[in-house]
Amino acid sequence: MRLALYQPDQAGNVGAVLRLGACLGVVVDIIQPCGFALSDRSLKRSAMDYVGEVAVHRDWDAFVEGVAGRIVLLTTGGTKSVHDERFLAHDVLLMGSESGGVPQRVRDAVALSVRIPIAGGARSLNLAVAAAIALAEALRQTDGWPE
Repeated sequence: MRLALYQPDQAGNVGAVLRLGACLGVVVDIIQPCGFALSDRSLKRSAMDYVGEVAVHRDWDAFVEGVAGRIVLLTTGGTKSVHDERFLAHDVLLMGSESGGVPQRVRDAVALSVRIPIAGGARSLNLAVAAAIALAEALRQTDGWPE
């Protein structure tokens, strides 16, 4: 299982996701360009010393070439709920940027798109919170929780 961030805008969210990945033993892929320098102080502060395995890719094409497994996009426009989809142990959960999501060419390239159900009237969850919810469900389904 991997967790990928497409051109993230917010260092704090990336830091939280890096900490999540480290604590759950999941590789985090960062697809550049980012909206901040990867050495940004707030990124380090958010992740603290919990940075696990991170792979940085120069762009979408390099990411696709560098990872194996089914790419699953988490999006408010997903057709199925994360609870209704069956995850595989080698899935790559992809999160779009906070400000713009992902472009159509990325949507067209993923294996499937899923959403996290939220209350009516709400637009979306924070990126790091959504990543944690989806990753928890995927790890539960695949018995991938660390010992």
